[in-house]
Amino acid sequence: MSIEMVKLIYEQNTVLPQDDKFYQRAIQFIEEDGISAQVYFLLKQQGRLSQTPSFFQQRLKESYDKGLFQNLLIKNQTDEILKVFEGNGIDVIALKGVYFAERYFGHIGARSTSDIDLLIPFKELDQSIESIKSLGFTVEEEKIPGHFHCSFSKKLPGSTMPLVVELHWNIVKENTSQFNINDLWGQAEHVSNFQHVKELSPNHLFYMICLHGWRHNLESMKYFLDIIQLIHILGNEIDYDKLLKLAASHKTLRRLKRTLSIVYNQFPHLSKVKRLPFEVKTTRWEYQRVKGLKQYADFLDYQFLSYDTFKHSIIELHHWFWPSKYDLETQIGVEQQGASLFKMYLSLYKKRITSMVKVFLPH
Repeated sequence: MSIEMVKLIYEQNTVLPQDDKFYQRAIQFIEEDGISAQVYFLLKQQGRLSQTPSFFQQRLKESYDKGLFQNLLIKNQTDEILKVFEGNGIDVIALKGVYFAERYFGHIGARSTSDIDLLIPFKELDQSIESIKSLGFTVEEEKIPGHFHCSFSKKLPGSTMPLVVELHWNIVKENTSQFNINDLWGQAEHVSNFQHVKELSPNHLFYMICLHGWRHNLESMKYFLDIIQLIHILGNEIDYDKLLKLAASHKTLRRLKRTLSIVYNQFPHLSKVKRLPFEVKTTRWEYQRVKGLKQYADFLDYQFLSYDTFKHSIIELHHWFWPSKYDLETQIGVEQQGASLFKMYLSLYKKRITSMVKVFLPH
């Protein structure tokens, strides 16, 4: 339902529905997708918020105000972190977050965020960790084997949830790509008068956002909104030809094409904003909440066929059949954690088989 609302936002010549039931359903999915702030601010920016029912406006405003308060806290902490990194001579790039909201959605509160993601050179990881800990982020989260980031958190006054800082040294798994993060660092641009605080070039920012959306299989409208908004704001600053060549060298080309194909399929107006230089790929992706055969087929396509090389597909297949202990614990549920490795694998396979049976049984 939130997809219909997002389509209406970007099709500004379309009259908004006058049916209260539409908005009652829409607000439920908008809140589940965590895009209340985006919907609120974009409609307000367009002068169309008043065309929606008052209860819809109120719910959006409540979520927006809550997100704005949280974003202000996070901006304050992000500013402090970047100053410390600058002072310590550590190169750093803020990924997504509050600066992304300000620049590409028009206001710090126009896109809610819950943590701070920073890209740092791997060689400066130890110094980055020391810098983060000096600011009170001393609670270290368990490291995820094979991943490309580590996390630290601290509690903030006035907030019930701890604030997490993730230090990234890459943006995709290294064993299923040939991603060269130096390509991104090489074109990163300095922020204001800083020497070490940088930002991704527009092309690389869009690339990162697309790969981030792929990693989550575009399971929420928030991933669509990020990509769509960048296409609208950046326009010709995005060079698809260069991106495709870069993705080919990184062995992420199928991921990029799959993601853009899905987004352009669901939002055909984008072809008028910026045309793709390749034929849109046909996928089984479909936006709906009820899981069925199509969603299962799409999962297999996404999970195993999104890779540029057979080797990378085999690595992912192996990981899916024999996940690490960490991934096992996150997939099987709290009640099975702490059991023997054999029992955890047994629980995982039982869970997967049950899900498959449900898919094929008539509803």
